[in-house]
Amino acid sequence: MLSFLPAGLRGALAGLALGLNTLIFTLLMVPPALVKLVLPLPGVRTVCDRMLNALASRWVANNDAWITAVNPRAVWDVQGVASLHPRGWYLVSSNHQSWVDILVLQRVLHGHVPFLKFFLKAELIWVPVIGLAWWALDFPFMKRGKGRGARHNDLRTTREACEKFKRIPTTVMNFVEGTRFTPAKHAAQASPYRHLLKPKIGGLGIALATMGEQFEALLDVTIVYPHGAPTFWHLLCGGIDAVTVRVRQCAIPPDLLGGDPMGDKAYRQRIGAWIDAQWAEKDALIDSLLQADVQARRAATH
Repeated sequence: MLSFLPAGLRGALAGLALGLNTLIFTLLMVPPALVKLVLPLPGVRTVCDRMLNALASRWVANNDAWITAVNPRAVWDVQGVASLHPRGWYLVSSNHQSWVDILVLQRVLHGHVPFLKFFLKAELIWVPVIGLAWWALDFPFMKRGKGRGARHNDLRTTREACEKFKRIPTTVMNFVEGTRFTPAKHAAQASPYRHLLKPKIGGLGIALATMGEQFEALLDVTIVYPHGAPTFWHLLCGGIDAVTVRVRQCAIPPDLLGGDPMGDKAYRQRIGAWIDAQWAEKDALIDSLLQADVQARRAATH
């Protein structure tokens, strides 16, 4: 436990632990990544992918250790993960408030589902150290080109990336809002939801079109920070006291599988209606969880 140390020192030590953990495991990924690159045979790739995912899972476990060490009093209220299994294929959709969300998702889903893969901007492949790890783990990089032709090229590129996920159990993660929630963004969008930005179906549509039939379910994840969304520095310094996560398994409607999210307007509308319904339920759930926390704190003071 590091709670006896000053917050700034805890933050520095936790940041060092995260950096070393990332550097060490990225370097360990280099040999199997090179083998996969030089010998792109299906059997060889499958073995290398399993090694790479095992290393990534160990990286998550180490992160969980320092998160616990610097936030020993944090209350993690997590429901909905018991029935999941690490040999399945899942599509994860979550609200997004902070960079902390990524480590929260990895922590609560670790051991319950395969290692999370995110859709990333193509430019992020050049991020030192971690960009190499993302490439080795076959994270799908999206160029987000402008114009109809460019978007179709992006779809083909992303479809090829997602095809790699069919070889071994995989969890594909997408922040449907496309960016972190802030009051300013919420106001600028005139969002119809109280706690959420308007959903964007781009990445989700591509995942459904590419490998929708292989997903066992969509995992609708709701993350709530009862006392306000923390910054990454808050996490490092041990400033998180409560995290609430609810995971709901949703069957994917058959008419949302294998369509064309770029060229078929009706298909996009079906996905949009499905996500809008989930977003309305998620907004109400966030409101109820926050209200329950307020009532609990009031009861504790009387």
